[in-house]
Amino acid sequence: MFNYKKFHRNKLIKGEKKIQDITNDIINPIINKAGKLWWISISISILAFLWGLICIIYTITTGIGVWGLNRTVNWAWDITNFVWWVGIGHAGTLISAVLLLFRQKWRLSINRSAEAMTIFAVIQAGLFPIIHMGRPWNAHWVLPIPNQFGSIWPNFNSPLLWDVFAISTYFSVSTVFWFIGLIPDFAMIRDKVSDPFQKKIYSILSFGWNGSAKEWQRFEEISLILAGLCTPLVFSVHTIVSFDFSTSVIKGWHSTIFPPYFVAGAIFSGFAMVQTLLGVARKVLSLENYITRDHIEYMNMIILFTGGIVLLAYITEYIMAWYSTSPFEEFIYFSKKASEGPFWWAFWSLIFCNIIIPQFLWIKSIRRSFFWSYVIAIIINIGMWFERFDIIVLNLSHDYLPSSWTGFIPSFVDVGIFIGTIGLFFTLYLIYIRVFPVISQSELKTILKKTDEQ
Repeated sequence: MFNYKKFHRNKLIKGEKKIQDITNDIINPIINKAGKLWWISISISILAFLWGLICIIYTITTGIGVWGLNRTVNWAWDITNFVWWVGIGHAGTLISAVLLLFRQKWRLSINRSAEAMTIFAVIQAGLFPIIHMGRPWNAHWVLPIPNQFGSIWPNFNSPLLWDVFAISTYFSVSTVFWFIGLIPDFAMIRDKVSDPFQKKIYSILSFGWNGSAKEWQRFEEISLILAGLCTPLVFSVHTIVSFDFSTSVIKGWHSTIFPPYFVAGAIFSGFAMVQTLLGVARKVLSLENYITRDHIEYMNMIILFTGGIVLLAYITEYIMAWYSTSPFEEFIYFSKKASEGPFWWAFWSLIFCNIIIPQFLWIKSIRRSFFWSYVIAIIINIGMWFERFDIIVLNLSHDYLPSSWTGFIPSFVDVGIFIGTIGLFFTLYLIYIRVFPVISQSELKTILKKTDEQ
């Protein structure tokens, strides 16, 4: 017979914590002064952001010509960064919504960081189309509103417009989902802080929450409803982003594997970025008892799974190119253009970072290691950036006409804007973990007694 007493899960909270300990540990970073590590981290992030801001101002005042674009490679660094940031924003909703629907309790220590990551990453992604306009002060021309040229309506057949609707919907629902989850924690901070200004701010944010049974019932109901709305968005948003490529006639792009391939790649890179943020929050806020090796291992298992789907998509692309017998597809996938051409460094970086390095996660000691998980997560995000770079630049640089073949070299402005968005992303996150509770203490208390000793 099955002995249920021997079957138990590891503790999700270490250190024999009590309910009051959880409250104190979550609120201490908000009411106490920041540590040295936080100040060092945010100083580096602000410097990177200021560098990017200077490059953005230089671009707008001078023109898009300061970028490395040309007539053939008219999408390059900017659209690569756009797709990369949208992909990173995927894992937040997946952790919050899908794992909530499946009642996975290990999400409780990491979902708040993932939700914030979604919002901040989509903000970075939205910057690139605006900057790429060249004249962002005329951005209202793309809106279906009366203007000086009459009523201009966008082309609703264009996947670029689908991007606008999909990503804005995704951002709106994710923001509402994130904020509603914070309301009980805002009320907890309101009741704990003594500063009148802080108490007033958190009183407004908590919307008069008093923790009654009726409020908790409605809180759980709306959380499930929003989770149900967010779940299809996880799959639809990056599917629509992939349509920017797969509905075109550019060789190497018009492929039906792109929608599932992009979704899996987005979750792959998104979970890697969550690992990176957890590594920062765990050390900066001293949350070692709440972000444990079990959390890291569960995340790495999902990274392994989605990485396997990405590898399968790579293989499928080559098989379809071979089976189609299209000379253009064969040129893309079977010539030495990628592996030995001018962009060989991007191709082999992709192979190394996305295929070889993640296989080390099959080793349990590495999969449960905080240090190696952090290093591998950074390498995966680098590899996923190179993947988007390969898809865009390699295919555009060699058009159907050999006379239009060209290269691409990013300018210092291209690189500076990208580094600036990374700096802004981490600046927003570091400010967020100092002002908002980075772990849902109200939900975390529900699993406090569910230990193996019970």
